[in-house]
Amino acid sequence: MPHSFVHTILVAAFAAIICVRSANALTPEEIVNYRGADRQQILLDGARKEGQVVLYSALIVNQMLRPLAAGFMKKYPFIKMTYHRADSEELLAKLSAETRANNVVADVFEGSGGGEIAVEAGFTQAFYSPELESYPKIYLDPKSHLAPTRLSYFSIAYNTKQVAADKVPKTYEDLADPQWQGKLAWPYANTGRYLFMINLRLAWGEERALAYFRKLSTQKIINFASGSARTLVDRVIAGEYPIAINIYAHHPLISAGKGAPVNTQLMDPVPSASGSLTVLKGAKHPHAAMLLTDFILSREGQEIMAKAEYFPARLDVEVTPQLASIVPKRAGYKENFVSPQQLKEQLESTDKIIQQLFR
Repeated sequence: MPHSFVHTILVAAFAAIICVRSANALTPEEIVNYRGADRQQILLDGARKEGQVVLYSALIVNQMLRPLAAGFMKKYPFIKMTYHRADSEELLAKLSAETRANNVVADVFEGSGGGEIAVEAGFTQAFYSPELESYPKIYLDPKSHLAPTRLSYFSIAYNTKQVAADKVPKTYEDLADPQWQGKLAWPYANTGRYLFMINLRLAWGEERALAYFRKLSTQKIINFASGSARTLVDRVIAGEYPIAINIYAHHPLISAGKGAPVNTQLMDPVPSASGSLTVLKGAKHPHAAMLLTDFILSREGQEIMAKAEYFPARLDVEVTPQLASIVPKRAGYKENFVSPQQLKEQLESTDKIIQQLFR
């Protein structure tokens, strides 16, 4: 056998051994950030050994988590996916307790409004998914700790029996009309009021926004503190409040489709925000965590999101037809995306305005 041929075989074999050793020697941090051509194979091999993955999520169980788990485990039958569902605030408290105990159960966290808090608390780590190349750059986290999973658009909800079609407020200025004094409510317990105000501060600038907030403060807006933003829409349907400000724009549409006397009205610019996914520091199943991350962000995962009446963040996945009318670009409105970072940065100063004008 020619010497050069033997030499070539030995070099190839040695390279293969090095490759296997390097793959096996990857740290969890290296696994979740791996970009090599053999990434998928490394993740598959590692996930087979791990055998499971755990997701903490604020997504609705029957609507989204069950079909998501079914789709993921059909694609990867050797991985058992389990999930724990709660509101983002509860999940953050659970993650905090687990971190203090040095026993983080979840591998991946998905929530609305909690991602940046998790990052700041040190619960997360930077990660890489090739699926993010299919997402608009405006939705991406420059530090690679968060990935957008779903979008939310915000609007007013109004009771169609109490607010005549020709009287519906169409602009933010319309909400300051004296006829609505004492008839407006907004969510008190979540970021609803903050997002409403941050949207206008970013879009209009401080001077114009503050002048508007002073005018709006004379409307005696009701701080709705009982339950969620969805509960507030239910109260509008019941006739308790004619108009609710800054609620999820799709909630009234879904209820209207079932015959409820409620509708949505977008206002320019429409504030939007994203639910986000992050990979947790100390994840026990990093290979499976990345396969799940890729799946949620993939076209397949985002189509499950769309069928569950969420707004997918991917450009190549269409929203369900019944919700298409409130996608700003389709409805002829400007979308003002408020990133998790912007929301966090503006919270304290916005709270001062709220305390001065809207207590």
